Amino acid sequence: MDLYQVMRSTFAAREYTDDPLPDRTLARIFEHARFAPSGGNRQGGRVIVVRDPATKAALAELAVPAARRYAAQLAAGESPWNPVQPTTVDAATIARTPAPAGLTQPFLQAPVVLVVCVDLQVVAAIDQELPRVGLIAGASIYPLVWNLLLAARNEGYGGTITTMAVAEEPRLKALLGIPESVAVSAVLPLGRPARQLSRLRRRPVAEFVVHERWDGAPFTTPPEGDGR
Repeated sequence: MDLYQVMRSTFAAREYTDDPLPDRTLARIFEHARFAPSGGNRQGGRVIVVRDPATKAALAELAVPAARRYAAQLAAGESPWNPVQPTTVDAATIARTPAPAGLTQPFLQAPVVLVVCVDLQVVAAIDQELPRVGLIAGASIYPLVWNLLLAARNEGYGGTITTMAVAEEPRLKALLGIPESVAVSAVLPLGRPARQLSRLRRRPVAEFVVHERWDGAPFTTPPEGDGR
């Protein structure tokens, strides 16, 4: 499949057929995804392949608390889990809010769930002393996460980046025997998509790319023959 076609058609697949995802196919996905860049080429990523139904059910259960808060905040008109504005939704409301099936069921339905981790001892968290939530260390692991999804798409499979279970990271680490110095970055259910989206909805380039500074002029495609 053409690279640009893969980039434009890799969607968040949350529903799957009963088709298996063989280890031989997974091996091809890993073989190509491993070329993702990481800080200093330290390659601190680690992927746990989960097929056991009981473990997948446990992962789904670990996603429930965060999924409840997500749904409760949406119902209250908030942007869920954003790190700037504290939620106004109380704990009792969150506790009685049902977890959306789309945030938990993919773990149960997918033939394979990948738990992607990163060793924090080998990442450069340049923003660790800034007064905000850290993001920079993700540069050493999320290229691998996205490569996994691109490679899966090329193989005719799909998945989605989920993070709800990470809110319960201590329990997640205990479940899978993950060391203290390692962080869980994403949980990826993978399988044959029940339906294939042919058109993704994304903002046009001019709405999020600007020239020179935050309030700069929108970037637009130069006309043919312009030379730029």
